[in-house]
Amino acid sequence: MTIKALIFDFDGLLMDTETTLLESWQWEWRRHGLELDPAGFFADHGGDANEPRYAALAAAVGPAYDRESSHTLRMAHRLALNTVLEPAPGVVDWLDRAGELGLRLAVASSSAVTHVGTMLDRAGLRARFEVLATGEEVAAHKPDPAVYLLALERLGLPAQEAVAFEDTVHGVAAAHAAGLRCVAVPNPHADHARFTAADLLLTSAAELPLDAVLTGLPRRGGRPAQT
Repeated sequence: MTIKALIFDFDGLLMDTETTLLESWQWEWRRHGLELDPAGFFADHGGDANEPRYAALAAAVGPAYDRESSHTLRMAHRLALNTVLEPAPGVVDWLDRAGELGLRLAVASSSAVTHVGTMLDRAGLRARFEVLATGEEVAAHKPDPAVYLLALERLGLPAQEAVAFEDTVHGVAAAHAAGLRCVAVPNPHADHARFTAADLLLTSAAELPLDAVLTGLPRRGGRPAQT
């Protein structure tokens, strides 16, 4: 079946906001004279995982810890990092080629539209995407397929006519559960060895032109959607 649309995750794929997230937390720990162990920092699910991170920092700092000021300062630091962030290597070339091929574009992210939309606006990419489906619109986050099913609903397409692009293992699982084939481009903090389920695994969006990516996908029907 002909591919008519591409559905992209946002964080860590279109832009490396995963690194700025980690750096903002490392900065906040160092502000308290501590070092954050990055092992286990990234959750195996989409959505906001910051509350356990604040709890861990509070336990490390002790009674003097001020959660409100910690959050305010960390978010300001992350905003400064994100403000100068560029699209990931190869992404703009993919989007340009998708436009030339007449492919429709969507984002399916577990993050909030206030984050995704702002970052896409800042990078000059938002107008490229016909559909944004984001975390606050669905009841469950990746690996649940809800946000991908929402994107497909808004595109008005069956899963067999779209391809997902992801940077995490739980994102690949969400795409597959929605019946989509999935190209994995792991973010810098993801273990490539865990992406055995991906239909195509790349080290970067710059590794292959979009035509080669789509040609290299297995020619098979989509997996059955799950809810």
